[in-house]
Order: sequence, then C-alpha cells, then structure tokens
Amino acid sequence: MSALLAHGMGTEPVAPDWPPLTEAEVEAVLGPVRVLWRSPRPLSAAALVERGGRRLFVKRHHSDVRTLEGLAEEHAFLRYLRERGAPVVEVLGAEAHGEWVYEVHTAGTGTDLYRDALSWSPFASVAHARAAGAALAQLHLAAEGFGAPRRRPQPLVSSFSIFAAVDPEAALEAYVAERPALVAALADRPWREDLRAVHLPFHRRLLPHLGRLEPLWTHNDWHASNLLWDPATGTVSTVLDFGLSDRTTAVHDLATAIERNTVQWLDPSRPVRPDDVDALLDGYTSIRPLSPAESAALPELLPLVHAEFALSELGYFHGVTGSRANADLAYRYLVDHTRWFTTGDGLRLLDRVRLRTRRP
Repeated sequence: MSALLAHGMGTEPVAPDWPPLTEAEVEAVLGPVRVLWRSPRPLSAAALVERGGRRLFVKRHHSDVRTLEGLAEEHAFLRYLRERGAPVVEVLGAEAHGEWVYEVHTAGTGTDLYRDALSWSPFASVAHARAAGAALAQLHLAAEGFGAPRRRPQPLVSSFSIFAAVDPEAALEAYVAERPALVAALADRPWREDLRAVHLPFHRRLLPHLGRLEPLWTHNDWHASNLLWDPATGTVSTVLDFGLSDRTTAVHDLATAIERNTVQWLDPSRPVRPDDVDALLDGYTSIRPLSPAESAALPELLPLVHAEFALSELGYFHGVTGSRANADLAYRYLVDHTRWFTTGDGLRLLDRVRLRTRRP
C-alpha cells in the first residue's frame, strides 16, 4: 500500500495522525472485504470497502476519542433520522478491538463530488449552495422530537453550551473543568482575557434571543464534502458524518453551514462568497422559514458558532495526538475567527445575513 497523505490544518497534505485502515483489520470486523478507497480526512481513519458486492463505510477511532458509549449517542440520532425518512446512512454496527473502536455504515447513495475537498472549501456552484441549504432544513424537520440529552464530554464534538448560557464565563469554566486535556492545553494561554475581549461583545448581542431558540439535535459539520450528490438533479442524496452532532439549535447548525462553506478561511485574505450565502439561506428558508427569534439570532451567533469545536480540537491535539503546532492553530481558530467578524469583510457578511433573514 502506497503512503497515504491526509488533510492537515492548512492547505498542504500531511502524514496522517492515525495509521490507514488495512484489509486485515477490516476483515477482523467484517470478514473478507476489498478496500476500495481510504479517506484522507483527519481525526480518524476511514475507508470505503466492498463485501459480497455491497459497499460499506468503515471508520476507526482511537478509544481516547470515541468509546462505544460515545458512538451510541450519534448512532441513536442517525437511526431516528432514518426512521423519519431523512437521507442518512444506515448504522450496521460498532465494536471495540483493543485500543480501537470501529463503526460500520452503509455507503449511502449518490456521488461523492467533494471527496477530496478540504473543510472550508467552497461549493462548486451556487446551485449546490442552494441545494445544501434545502437539505439542511429537511434534516432539521426530521430531527424534531429527538429528545436525547447533550452528549457526554468527549473530544471532537461541536456543542452549544458556553454561549447558550446567560453567564458564558461561568459556562466556559465548567466546560473546561470537565475536560482535563483542555485544562492542560489552556494552561499557558490567555483564554479568559481573550473570551472577555473577543467573544463576549458578540454574546451580549446574542443574549436577548437565546431564550426563544428551541433545542434541536443537529449535524454541526455541514460542508460540501459531508454530502453525497445526485449529479442529474444537483440535489443532496445522502448526508454523511454525524461525528460532531449534538443537541444545539437549528440556527446554530445553519450558522455552522455559513461559516464552513462561504468564508474561505484557508486563504489568507479570507474571501467571502456572497452569492453562496444568499443561496444557502434561500434554500434553507424555502423549506423551513426562520422564526423571528432565529432570524434575529443568526447573525449574532455566526461569530461564535465555531468556538466550542475549536476548544474541543484544542483538547484533542494537546491530549490525544500531542501536536503543539496543531493545538496552536486550534487556539488561533478559536480567537481569530471571531475577531475576523470585527473587520470590514466580517461586518459586511453579518450585514448580508441580517438583510437576507430580515422579516417583514
């Protein structure tokens, strides 16, 4: 097997943190298989395999990242969505082998048009942005009624607890205290001062709307490479990768979709694709119109929506992979992405979102 490179925190491919899946280890889980493709995505090892003429998707996690109990939380959500008719993969099982935890899904239907795209890569077309917005709204309608509590503390989950609180400083202290690796990662960083200077001004504008946002289990990683597509219609045919899912709100998920897909964070000039912003919002609201509270909250939440995942990544890179360089990048992501929304381009994006969601 030739050396597999993975996506890193920048634009250049890097050696993977986790060894690629081999046929021998997949066969220990599934029996005889043929590995068709190995994913370059970071944070886990995954592969598309064929068994008995059927294509399956296998993902391997280190037990420090996901336990069987942690996987069961997202798998319960997937099963609920599938029962409600959402276009998601079928969970076929999960099992532990030593330090590794494996999950197996169906491969889903459709074409993986963005298979090699980095996170924060833009949509290939405005039509794709509109279709992605509509698919997200349909997923939110299917998720209604799923009443599981928030996920337990674990790495690499995109939650909404700190800035959902009336007192985000106290909520941040509690969030950090539950995660020993994050305590260590923050020990030499000015995180309290940065919170007060950078994040709290946005939270003060969000606070009046928080009490009117309904809790909802959400995807929390809505970008083009987590979607399979029908090339004939340009619509989303399968939604993939619920590893970051948790109980947040619909508007949190919509803000994540805007943040992930319409700002090109990997380009030093941070260009925004305004037509994609419009199309994503138009697609979403054509299926699920925003409530007055959601319309008001969306632009105020957008500068904060990445923050808890950035903290989760910071703990992961410090405590699991031991990468100081990636931990530094995660901390910069935490602070600098929020700070960007005080620049001219960031303020114009917020104004555009306000304009597109303004209710008569």
